[in-house]
Amino acid sequence: MDHHNISLITTLASGFGLALLFGFLAEKIKLPALVGYLLAGILIGPSTPGFVADTHIAAQLSEIGVMLLMFGVGLHFSLGDLMSVRKIALPGAIVQMSLATCLGFALAHWGWDWGIGAALVFGLSLSCASTVVLLKALEARNAIDSMNGRIAVGWLVVEDLVTVLVLVVLPPLAHLLESNGSTGSAPTGNLWVTIGQTLLSVGAFIALMMLAGRKVFPWILWQISKTGSRELFTLSVIAAAITIAWGASELFSVSFALGAFFAGMVMRESKFSHRAAEESLPLRDAFSVLFFVSVGMLFDPMVLIEHPMEVLAVVGIIIVGKGLAAAALVLVFRYPLNTAFTVAASLAQIGEFSFILGGLGLSLGILPQSGMSLLLAGALVSIALNPFLFAAIAPLTRWVLAHSELARRHERREDVLSELPQTTEARYLKGQVVLVGYGRVGKRIAATLDGQGIAYVVVEQNRERVEDLRENGKAAVYGDAVEPEVLVQAHIHHAAMLLVATPDLVDIHLMVEAARRVNPAIEVVLRTHSEEEMHFLQQAQMGTVFFGEEELARNITRHVLDRFSPGAG
Repeated sequence: MDHHNISLITTLASGFGLALLFGFLAEKIKLPALVGYLLAGILIGPSTPGFVADTHIAAQLSEIGVMLLMFGVGLHFSLGDLMSVRKIALPGAIVQMSLATCLGFALAHWGWDWGIGAALVFGLSLSCASTVVLLKALEARNAIDSMNGRIAVGWLVVEDLVTVLVLVVLPPLAHLLESNGSTGSAPTGNLWVTIGQTLLSVGAFIALMMLAGRKVFPWILWQISKTGSRELFTLSVIAAAITIAWGASELFSVSFALGAFFAGMVMRESKFSHRAAEESLPLRDAFSVLFFVSVGMLFDPMVLIEHPMEVLAVVGIIIVGKGLAAAALVLVFRYPLNTAFTVAASLAQIGEFSFILGGLGLSLGILPQSGMSLLLAGALVSIALNPFLFAAIAPLTRWVLAHSELARRHERREDVLSELPQTTEARYLKGQVVLVGYGRVGKRIAATLDGQGIAYVVVEQNRERVEDLRENGKAAVYGDAVEPEVLVQAHIHHAAMLLVATPDLVDIHLMVEAARRVNPAIEVVLRTHSEEEMHFLQQAQMGTVFFGEEELARNITRHVLDRFSPGAG
């Protein structure tokens, strides 16, 4: 059989096989599997000896990976989650991206004498972190639903949206940004017309997706789900992701990435979003792996030997420059040191969007091949170091607090949100419920307490939520309930109940001990996500524990028994 006739099979076999091997080895040594996928691509790429996979087929497969990857990002994008941290995520992400872009531009333009266009694309590519790497790091620490996790994810969602906008605007600007010396040759009027037409096309596509998509998608999925065919449902989800991405590109001149992102975002609005995410996950994961493998195929390992100082400078901007900028911005917004370090670690890496942006710059003739190699080298090093940065957060926080009076003053600073106003009614100060956490569960509990006229004080680590609660006349305190002084500010000493509605049960024993030390008679109610946690908390006599699945089963059983009880109609 002719080898060239089965190049697709050999590319898939070599790509998946080596990605599995090196991904497994990476996980074994506590590195993200993403590093293994990139290494697999390097091995079957043209820059290393031995077998070389078909780069053209790999590039097309990676395009499918981009579509499904962005479809997944859109499927998990929640406007509500973003709005809850908007006051820090929106300005923080824009300022941090601007600073990182300026650092990358300065390094490339004045340090390496690159053209303005190449330096700008290079700086933009360094400014956006990997959502995939971040989610992996947060999942490993069960921190996605924590306050720090929500801020980091919200920050990256803003970065993703800004980068998507850059992907839209870059092609019309290509003839102005080419690094061949023709910069500035095109008439400015034509440029603005081109940008205007592009943005109008994008606007028309978004409007069509928001208006028609919200009506059409749910109806189609409902019709398909009625057939009872699981494979048809999976096919409909994948078909929607790829055909909408392709149609957006053909009809509206919108990138595959943006088309797939909005397909996922609209799909999220339907009641089938959870099932759509679940059914499409295996294919998304598989093609995402091929995307990273194909990116690795573009990398020339010789850049590490021939340009070690350039690679070191790039890694310095990614880890030190972006990390310090993010930490400083979080501290300016008056969040604690631990949050600042968590966001800094989250952003101290680059990934999929950097590759997409760099690849676009390469294909448009703006970014030189050496720029893509430096981006890949920076990604490999920063992703490999990222788990160690997360592991260093807790000891670094303790060390800084022990050696810096300025840091200690920041942690114990006076904050109007960290204590109840003097005008707070007496019913919130005695016999009240102290409700820790105002997320999805906390809001429902609060609404029920409001309906019954039961007074409560909310303790939240999200400043925006505390501000919103106070604007609506609710009693709320900003801070971590693990800290005894935060509970004291919520008047725990006269409270009737401590109700912990947050799923993050790390250091829960410290919270309960602090509450009982001040108020030995207080009743404690906790929620948990796992049966193991429930048994542990019950054995430790932490209080009354509610396990989500158990309560769901109990309520369904009660409904069924009521329906079939003697005398039921």
